[in-house]
Amino acid sequence: MMGSLGDLRRRLRKDNPRWVILMIDMWFVFASYVFSNYVVNNFKGVFDIELMLKKVVVILPIYLLMFLCYDTFRGIVRQTGIRDTIKIFKTVGSAYILLMVFTFIIKTIFDKGTLAGDYLRLSYGVLTMQATILLVIMVGARVIYRTIYEYLFLPGRKGENVLIFGASRPGLVSFSLLKEDQRTKYQVVAFVEDKISRIGKRLAGLKIKDITEITKEYVEKCHITQVIIAVENNDPERLEYVSDWFQNLGLELKIMPPARILLNSGAKREIRPLKIEDLLGRKPIKLDHPEIEDEMRGKVILVTGAAGSIGSELARQIARRHYKKLILLDQAESAIYDVQQSIKASFAEHLHCVVGDVRNFAFMQRIFDEYKPDLVFHAAAYKHVPLMEANPYESIQTNVLGSKIVADLCMRYGTKKMVMVSTDKAVNPTNVMGATKRMAEIYVSSCSGKSDTSFIITRFGNVLGSNGSVIPLFEKQMADGGPLTLTHPDITRFFMTIPEACQLVQEAGVMGKGGEIFVFDMGKSVKIIDLAKRMIKLKGYRYPEDIDIKIVGLRPGEKIYEELLANNENTVKTHHPKIMIAKVNHDELSLKADRINAICQQILDADTLLPDFMGLVAAMKEVVPEFKSQNSEYEVLDTVVEKKEIELVHGKPIEVPVYSLVKNVL
Repeated sequence: MMGSLGDLRRRLRKDNPRWVILMIDMWFVFASYVFSNYVVNNFKGVFDIELMLKKVVVILPIYLLMFLCYDTFRGIVRQTGIRDTIKIFKTVGSAYILLMVFTFIIKTIFDKGTLAGDYLRLSYGVLTMQATILLVIMVGARVIYRTIYEYLFLPGRKGENVLIFGASRPGLVSFSLLKEDQRTKYQVVAFVEDKISRIGKRLAGLKIKDITEITKEYVEKCHITQVIIAVENNDPERLEYVSDWFQNLGLELKIMPPARILLNSGAKREIRPLKIEDLLGRKPIKLDHPEIEDEMRGKVILVTGAAGSIGSELARQIARRHYKKLILLDQAESAIYDVQQSIKASFAEHLHCVVGDVRNFAFMQRIFDEYKPDLVFHAAAYKHVPLMEANPYESIQTNVLGSKIVADLCMRYGTKKMVMVSTDKAVNPTNVMGATKRMAEIYVSSCSGKSDTSFIITRFGNVLGSNGSVIPLFEKQMADGGPLTLTHPDITRFFMTIPEACQLVQEAGVMGKGGEIFVFDMGKSVKIIDLAKRMIKLKGYRYPEDIDIKIVGLRPGEKIYEELLANNENTVKTHHPKIMIAKVNHDELSLKADRINAICQQILDADTLLPDFMGLVAAMKEVVPEFKSQNSEYEVLDTVVEKKEIELVHGKPIEVPVYSLVKNVL
């Protein structure tokens, strides 16, 4: 007995040749036809075995053809799911329709008593009954096989009782994934909702419960360990309420990302742990302008900084469109290689990855001369505030000079549009990084109207999950046992997702006519200490018992509150309610551009010398008078105003702070 059971186990584990499955299905076709013929014709008293066997010769080739067309026999039977069932329905249905049409034609052309009329005329009743029986047999056989397989091989799997929050299509998808998971056996106890219209109904045979019915007693009674959140509209406020409810019951939270996110990011359909990113921000915003595809169709597109968080996602989104060429440029060799590998499989012939520096004019000129880009998305920049505060020379060289070089080449080579990626730190900057981005904005804006190139700026806040952002830092600190370090208890930030940021950049490229600064309605700013506490709770720890939060003080140049609009700016609405155009103060724009040229020239002249950091920052404050340093050695420059008129630049006299005079005063 044990030997025979062992043989059965080995046979079931073995993937038999596909022709064996095909032969079994053909046997089902034959058996179902014989049975149907016997039932129908015996009832009429005209059952003829010889005639039946002759007619079956017509039926078998039709079904064989449909099996070959739909490949019903190529699936792994023990993993049969809803898709296999649908395929069987299509196969049998197609064969049934063909046979019915064939029979109608034969009966129309040939009369009874003729050879063709006797042997090729099929019974509509027999065909209908056979198709119905065949569907039941083929689906039933696969279900029985899978059931036996699971009974023999999977009875010892770890079983977990789970709830699915969301009684709609995403919930059904999650239910199907859990049922098909071969590694872990999940038992869905119930669907849960917070919408009154769905509560009390049934879905997939399970009752839909009100979230308030899920209590500590219910969880213990049903031995529930996990909750899968599966809703199409992941409203962060709703998710926050739901996650708090289930976390207070000690349940592990997982989520099925909505189709919109899967489509934008190219991620796989899978159930994953709930992340803090899911609970931040605001209601999802759709930004896919229908004209974006037309704008990029047949165009040569250049993305600078293509290995960064924004640049790489921007490259992946653009790669799905119908462009002529896509040039990805970055100085980080390994990072740009990773981006290339992530998208080259489908777009290799149109994708060109270039390792190079936007600060090198000769190099960038060769790139523009070779590819002559129609659209330029300029995302190359240094962004880390404390590092740039300590290295203003590098910050100016990349953020200002690099942007100037790209803008100048766009005008020289007739680029249709240049879209520059900026930051909320450029508004009333308190640090070198923000000031350099504001200087880049000023120079790019000053280029508008000087050529046929349209210059557009996009400005947004912190990007969730980007390199060096607060969430990866907190996750690493928790992995090390804590504490989480926070610079100030009142510090707040605006957040948006990487896909949203990249869609905004593309949207601006379509909407922009030239000279605009697009800003994004990012909802409420997030208090970082609240974010830290939620992350601790989401990971299953207690604050402050398990993981504490330590206040370490503001870093050089760091703001407590970020802004999207300066005090002397207001906004103009666009066709999208969440996208606005900033009305920026353009006073002395040309004069400021000349000063930026002078500072960039100073950078180039000082390339071989020890940079004069204090003098550079003093010059920056002249261009960006709202730049007031905080918690920085450069604060002293805000209280000393010494100017000296220097030589003409482009025919105009300009004044810049002179460090030697400032030094003497100090």
